[in-house]
Amino acid sequence: MPVSRRLFLASSGLATAGALLPAPATATASTQNSSPLSSFGGLVPERPRLTHGVASGDVRPDGALIWTRADRPSRLVVEVSPTESFRNPRRFTGMTMTPETDHTGKLRLVGLDTDADVRYRVFAQDLDTCLLSEPVLGTLRTAPSANRNIRFQWSGDVAGQGYGINPELRGWTAWSQMAQRNPDFFLHSGDTIYADNPIEESVTLPDGRVWRNVVTEAKSRVAQSLEDYRGNYAYNLMDSHYRDFQARVPQIVQWDDHETVNNWYPGEVLDLPEYAVKDVNTLAGWAHRAFHEWQPTDQSMAVDGRIYRKISYGPLLDVFVLDMRSYKDDNELNHRGTRADGAILGERQEKWLIQGLQSSTATWKVVANDLPLGIVVPDGKSGNQEGVANGGPGAPVGRESEIARVLHAIREVRNVVWLTADVHYTAAHHYHPDRAAFQEFSPFWEFVSGPLQAGAFGPNEMDPTFGPEVVYVHAPEEPNQSPLDEFQHFGEVDIDGQTREMTVKLLTTRGTELYRVTLPAQ
Repeated sequence: MPVSRRLFLASSGLATAGALLPAPATATASTQNSSPLSSFGGLVPERPRLTHGVASGDVRPDGALIWTRADRPSRLVVEVSPTESFRNPRRFTGMTMTPETDHTGKLRLVGLDTDADVRYRVFAQDLDTCLLSEPVLGTLRTAPSANRNIRFQWSGDVAGQGYGINPELRGWTAWSQMAQRNPDFFLHSGDTIYADNPIEESVTLPDGRVWRNVVTEAKSRVAQSLEDYRGNYAYNLMDSHYRDFQARVPQIVQWDDHETVNNWYPGEVLDLPEYAVKDVNTLAGWAHRAFHEWQPTDQSMAVDGRIYRKISYGPLLDVFVLDMRSYKDDNELNHRGTRADGAILGERQEKWLIQGLQSSTATWKVVANDLPLGIVVPDGKSGNQEGVANGGPGAPVGRESEIARVLHAIREVRNVVWLTADVHYTAAHHYHPDRAAFQEFSPFWEFVSGPLQAGAFGPNEMDPTFGPEVVYVHAPEEPNQSPLDEFQHFGEVDIDGQTREMTVKLLTTRGTELYRVTLPAQ
């Protein structure tokens, strides 16, 4: 869907005058001392363009990371201002965007005021002419240093099961619905793309209705090259609602399986005819690179440079972003008859999570787990399990053993809430040792949301090991319900700055509130 950037800016309310600005202070001596146009014989060269909007992520009290992509090798330039006029803006000059990064670029803004509304505008500066692109505008709010009301949202699963950008429905309006509620940030809980799900021009539903799609070459096949994975992210950003959301709402992004291939684990060798590349480690390497190229993630904040990290959002909230994909064991080792301990976090991440939760001084500790704890998630028909739960009652075994160690170690830590997606329905689960086979932990909540833009499924069976109670669930009766029906979801969390209470709401992507619960701070 070839949408011009000018049309996007106008339609999203982010258009602004694109006056040529002076070259940044890092310009070379030759460009400072001569006209950048002199070598073009009087012809005015074309200015660079920003192709996929702007985004911010991993917000801190002193700033945030800014992302964009250009149409050619160029330097990333960002200006920030507290006002719309951009009078006397602060300028930050960043990396050179080259084919090595698919012309994407990131820049960490630092030294900004705490808990401040920030307007920023992003330029690409041509490396030869020093000409600047027209700017694209964005907004963000830095993290607070004192108690105040906080609102954030979470969900996952975008462009799955063949449900892509539908031009007849004006695209992915879920993003606009969320943006209208003015969140401080959005927690993207994984499956940010579906690299293993091609998009066709139409999908005929069981009742005869037809879902229409915008199609691209990269989305016409499963991804099995670096360019394919990059093309999946580019496809999602063709949607104007998504681009506008990214420009307005900072994100915390994690990954799950569909950024690579369904239900993958390290060392897996695929037995799928559509894949010429069978080695999952090779695919995951490309997928990881494309993920960080195209998402507003700050790898310097990740403990091992990959995914898992802690985002502190003032005295009321710490967010612990997990990676339950990169360190898991073989799915064949996790099943109802499992006897030995397994891995879903890995030893280093397990210790990091325990120590981080124990030492956190924030009132609320949110654990963003990209795979749910008690939901049974089968991997095919063999009885193997994809997630934490192995489907059997009794003491924790397999991957459950890691989670049991975490829950046991943090049993004195108050106000821990787990947020997840993955299973394509929304639910509220309460875990309690009185109902559990394993009882050495404190009661806690896990809330499930999604899908944002994918087929709806569920609900799944629950594993009784940690004593879950399904307090609420909203799922379709038939599997793979299309986004034409109201089974796509996002979750929303409000933390009251005075009472410190946390209110969790489960909503449909049309804005219908399904369930809410208020949790007092202990």
